[in-house]
Amino acid sequence: MVDEVVELFAAVPAGVVVDATVGGGGHAAALLVAHAQLQVVGLDRDAEAIAAARVTLAGFGSRATLLRARFDHLAEVARSAGAGSAVSGVLFDLGVSSVQLDRADRGFSYRFDAPLDMRMDQDADLTAATVVNTAPVQELARLFADSGERRLARRIAEAVVAARPLSSTGQLAEVVARAVPAPARRRGHPARRVFQAVRIAVNDELAVLEAALPDALDLLCQGGRCVVISYHSGEDRLVKAVFTDAATGGCHCPPGLPCVCGAVPTVRLLNRGARRPKLGEVQANPRAGSARLRACERLGEQGDG
Repeated sequence: MVDEVVELFAAVPAGVVVDATVGGGGHAAALLVAHAQLQVVGLDRDAEAIAAARVTLAGFGSRATLLRARFDHLAEVARSAGAGSAVSGVLFDLGVSSVQLDRADRGFSYRFDAPLDMRMDQDADLTAATVVNTAPVQELARLFADSGERRLARRIAEAVVAARPLSSTGQLAEVVARAVPAPARRRGHPARRVFQAVRIAVNDELAVLEAALPDALDLLCQGGRCVVISYHSGEDRLVKAVFTDAATGGCHCPPGLPCVCGAVPTVRLLNRGARRPKLGEVQANPRAGSARLRACERLGEQGDG
C-alpha cells in the first residue's frame, strides 16, 4: 500500500517521519522521493533489514537515518537521532518483511526447509523451536486460534505436541498439513496461520505494538500523522482500540449523548474503518491481501486541530 502511505503523509508538516519498521526501505524511499520536505528515521530490530535499507536509501544522504532498535523504544530512539521533541509522522508496516521471508535460513516461511528460528532480532534467545517444542498444548491451541485457526486449533496443537521434537520448518509444515482435513486445505497452505502464530509469539509482537502505539501518538506534532498497516486481526484490533481511544479522548459517555466527562480528543481518524489494498496490488503481491491500513492525525492541545 505504498501509494496510500505516500498520499497520507503528503499533508504533514515538514520534518521527520519515523519509519518504525523500515524493512528493506521501500516505504521510506517512496516518502523521500515524493516529499522533499521530509526526512526519515528508520528503525528495525533486524540487522539484515537495516543492511538492506542502507542500500535502498544510500542516495538520500542525511535525509535518511537508520537505527537498529525495537519500535517500542521509538520515542527515545527518535529523539536521540535528532528528531526533536515531536515528529511529523510515524509509520508502522507490521508483520514479517520480504527480507525475512525470502531468506530460507531465517525460518520464517513454510516454503523452505530450514531450522525453526523466526527471530526478527537474531541476538534474541527465544526461537520458534523453543515455542513449538516446549509450549503446553493449551498455549499452542490459543496461539493458533488467535491467528485464525479457531476450528482446528486444538487438533493442530495436539498433532504438534505428539510429533515433538521438531527442528525444522519442513517438519512443522508437514505435521500441520497432516492434521488439517483436505477440505480445509483449499483455503491456502494449511501452515500459513500456524507459522504466523509462532512468529508472533517468538517476537512478542502484540505486546511490543501495544507499548509503542501510545508513544507514537504522543510523539506527533500538531498535524502529524500515524499510519499503521497490519496483517493480523489481533494487530488491527489493537490499532483500532488505541486510535479510537485517542480520537474520543477516552470518553465513556453513552453513545449519541453529549460528552459530560470532559474528555479531550488528541487525534482525528483519517478514514472510517480500515483501508484495504486495491485489487491490482493484491494480484501483483498476494502477501498484501490481508493488509489493513488505519491512520490518524494529531490535533492541537485542545483537540481543535
